[in-house]
Amino acid sequence: MRPDKGKDTRGSSLPVDTNGGPQRKGLRFRPSQGQNRLSERWVVGGACLVLLFTLPLIGVALSGQPIQPYLRVPPTTHPVVHEPFSWPVFGGLALLIMVTVGPVLHRLFASSRAVSPSWPEPAAFPEYRRFPWWGWLGLTVTAISWFLAWTRLDWMGALQSFTFTPLWIGYILTVNALTFRRVGRCMLLHRPRYVASLFPLSAAFWWTFEYLNRFVQNWHYLGSGDLSASAYVLQATVPFSTVLPAVIGTAECLSAYPNLSAGLQHWVKFSWCRGQRWGWLLLICSVFALVALGRWPSYLFPLVWVAPLSLITAIQLIRGVETIFASAAEGDWRVLWVVALSALICGWFWELWNVGSLAHWEYSIPFVDRVHLFEMPILGYAGYLPFGLECLAVADLFLLRRFSGGVDYYRATVGATDLAQRNPMVAER
Repeated sequence: MRPDKGKDTRGSSLPVDTNGGPQRKGLRFRPSQGQNRLSERWVVGGACLVLLFTLPLIGVALSGQPIQPYLRVPPTTHPVVHEPFSWPVFGGLALLIMVTVGPVLHRLFASSRAVSPSWPEPAAFPEYRRFPWWGWLGLTVTAISWFLAWTRLDWMGALQSFTFTPLWIGYILTVNALTFRRVGRCMLLHRPRYVASLFPLSAAFWWTFEYLNRFVQNWHYLGSGDLSASAYVLQATVPFSTVLPAVIGTAECLSAYPNLSAGLQHWVKFSWCRGQRWGWLLLICSVFALVALGRWPSYLFPLVWVAPLSLITAIQLIRGVETIFASAAEGDWRVLWVVALSALICGWFWELWNVGSLAHWEYSIPFVDRVHLFEMPILGYAGYLPFGLECLAVADLFLLRRFSGGVDYYRATVGATDLAQRNPMVAER
């Protein structure tokens, strides 16, 4: 059934979807589709988790190794000796990264003066107050936690390894305050249930990568002392819960600055982003990739950052569920870019704050473990770009409210009523 034309409650003519609500083009927080969406997300999510868990183990079994070490709880890792540095591999991966990211950067620089019509400049919003007090609180918490993380004060001895979480709580407050200062709204204040849901989802999300790291052994943790299994899980889960709120919050903030993505609203159309045929092809590739990851981890370690995203996308295409690449199929890449850039920004802070902390991680990566920025080999930062897309894919998959970029959701127009006055549904907050 094709949508009919209707009138938005705020006075603008918009198509109306089959559920009776306004159907907006562009980049929005799309409304939930109720129980169908609720059940569908568990089908897709459950299938992804089962495949992510079992396929690398099949690869290990095919290599003739026992799988029991990969099933231990918690999934702790230890330093291992990988293949030595190789300039040909380093150069090949650097070239691949340049070929992938270069066209996007060229498009952005060529369109640096353009402004996206769907992501308005601050002039489209009423004048709002100065940087909020809770933003200053976030900056203060981050500054104090940073100082305590990098010093070794005697009275901090028992708490020295717990500074990561307050660092990122302060960051999350700060980045939401920047969004609020820019447009007068932010998800922390105006969609608190969405933000609260990101924390437990984030913890489970990152534990998945901890499991995959068992196969590639690319990073390991130091400085936390000898912990029991339960203490290790608790001490790790709390900081893991800050990943998605930080990345998604940063993406919302970046989307309030249209020039950061100018030119990407009308770009290359990827028609493969739709259709079951492409879904099955992508699923086959994902299955082989994950099995191969367990079989040849030292050669295929970059798949840790690509295979989960391709698996989620493949199953969504097969099930007819909208993927995060739906806008790219129409030539609009802004959402993908701001989320990828957000993960890179968060990654820079993760590595910065990690380098001087007592409880920290170090890397051991085959072939490219040279030219470091903090503990991370310089090429490793490219992994944050697909990681940002995975953050978006997981948040959209498991939460009823979808993040679709942009701040039009908060647009204040003449005669408009704000979110509180409209008495929104729970899923809309």
